[in-house]
Amino acid sequence: MRGCFSFSRFCLQNIFNPTCQVIAGVRPGLLARALRCLNLKRSLVCQTRRVAMGSAPLQEDARKIFGAAVSSVLPSHILQRSLRVRDGSDGSSVLECGGLELALNRNLYVVGFGKAVLGMAAALEQIVGRHLLQGVISVPRGLEESLKQSGRREMLLAPRSLIRVLEGAENNMADEAALEAASEIQRLAEKLTEKDILLVLISGGGSALLPAPIPPLTLQDKQTITKQLASRGATIQELNTLRRGLSRLKGGGLARAAYPAQVISLILSDVIGDDLDVIASGPTVCSSYKAEECLQILEKYELRGSAPVSVERVLLSRPQNAETDGFGHVRNILIGSNRIALREAGEESVRLGYRTLILSTVISGDVSLVSRFYGLLARVICSILADSPEQQPLEQEIQAVAGEMDVPDLELADRIQELRKSKDLDSVCVLCGGETTVHVHGEGKGGRNQELALRVAQGWHNTKDGMEGFEVLFLSGGTDGQDGPTEAAGAFSYPRLLVDAQKEGLHLEQSLEQSDSNGFFTAFQDGRYLLVTGLTGTNVMDVQVLLVRRTRRQ
Repeated sequence: MRGCFSFSRFCLQNIFNPTCQVIAGVRPGLLARALRCLNLKRSLVCQTRRVAMGSAPLQEDARKIFGAAVSSVLPSHILQRSLRVRDGSDGSSVLECGGLELALNRNLYVVGFGKAVLGMAAALEQIVGRHLLQGVISVPRGLEESLKQSGRREMLLAPRSLIRVLEGAENNMADEAALEAASEIQRLAEKLTEKDILLVLISGGGSALLPAPIPPLTLQDKQTITKQLASRGATIQELNTLRRGLSRLKGGGLARAAYPAQVISLILSDVIGDDLDVIASGPTVCSSYKAEECLQILEKYELRGSAPVSVERVLLSRPQNAETDGFGHVRNILIGSNRIALREAGEESVRLGYRTLILSTVISGDVSLVSRFYGLLARVICSILADSPEQQPLEQEIQAVAGEMDVPDLELADRIQELRKSKDLDSVCVLCGGETTVHVHGEGKGGRNQELALRVAQGWHNTKDGMEGFEVLFLSGGTDGQDGPTEAAGAFSYPRLLVDAQKEGLHLEQSLEQSDSNGFFTAFQDGRYLLVTGLTGTNVMDVQVLLVRRTRRQ
């Protein structure tokens, strides 16, 4: 049947082609056979055409919009925007960064730690060239090889680079290799003088790559207390408070080690809200230390008696201080974030002809709740474009869901009002960013972005009202190119996805029960709705794109 269908399609596509006319004239039975086959497969043709001509243009637009977001925060781009060397006619050179102008005279050093700093270091070395004297960066084990396999050789250092690359923290867990890398970074920082400049490259994953426990605390002791707190539900803020209290380098420790050198930190944020003291636990950010805060956390989770003895000993032996002074030699500069990525994505969507709304950069919470929000949002937009009487109840419902999500910068009512006031709208793009969470239930393979896309489709399937006459597409993707333990960055979904999947024998509910969103999207239409980018070499959390386009006037 497949061959019959292929031939019928060939004849229709080429019916006015002279060659095909000859075939039809010589062998009229073949053409008749093709047309009979086409009639038998008419419904399949219509279904295929609806998917190909319906979601495909939107899918391509969503891919371009997501690509623009990622491109804007690639290491080479963010470094070129943030750093410049100006050479004078008299042979002098000046480093321009963050409003500072610093004289270069064989006095420039670099250290770094995080999942994206290898690409950042490669870009930096191209910018500063001969002015760099020495560097050390701590990156995840296997990163160089992964970048090679992903075709990202521009993110690798030159063969004769002056920057040493030390790999460690396998599976994002601090280990002895990361400990040695942190010690090398500290030694480099401590040898600097007031004439020197230290550039510090920081990105997500930096905390595990910069372990420096205060003696007599060992790395194993620190890992033990961290795991104990995490297993009892400690927040990231509480974990970071304790990490800073137990570390030589976190919580401003690296900046103190580099004093009196000028320290400039170039930071790529992968955290909600872009709090600089949270990214890699703030090694160059001024922070106070009070032993009672750390001890209260241990007491809250009933760990003060069971934690390693060295933990409390270190906490009580550290000097109590506010440390608000003594950081005049430090400049922390946020050079890449989800907000920057969404801004560029928004510009791309406008170029593609969409009325664009950037709703939030701090979308978080369980995917089951967040998916309800996006499903309702699509219906709200359709109701506004169609001037439907269902607008008000839908808006009340989505406001209730948004309230449960507790997103501080959402301002949903204002954005909806903006949309309502717009005239002659046919295409709308909504952009959001952040990082959702997933509760893993089964033995399947997936990630938060793929599961979010799948759950959005499930919601649309259960409530189809209000989207007739519109094309709708949702995309959620991780800017690092890796969604969970899969090769995909995320996935696309659309309102008829479940209907089309059922015709292939796929069952969404079963996939969700097994936490197998990747298995579902891999099987569905040969993976057509997976977003596969390869490792990007950057990370500013996730980006969500919702596209709505009118197909007919109501």
